[in-house]
Amino acid sequence: MEKTLDRTFMHYGIRGSDMNIICQICEKNEVDFEWFKESILKEYHTLKMGNKELTEHTLQKLLDRALKNK
Repeated sequence: MEKTLDRTFMHYGIRGSDMNIICQICEKNEVDFEWFKESILKEYHTLKMGNKELTEHTLQKLLDRALKNK
């Protein structure tokens, strides 16, 4: 079986199958999945890939910014 790059993983750092689980959790909790994906997961992945220190404070700022722009 040939392994290919998972497009979702490249953009969010999360495999497609795991993203489906996150989508189901968002739906169950009435959270807009597209907003969550773009405002939180993509930003988190960008920070992680930029070798930024991911402290509790950094993550809190990411969440506060996302909620403020919602």
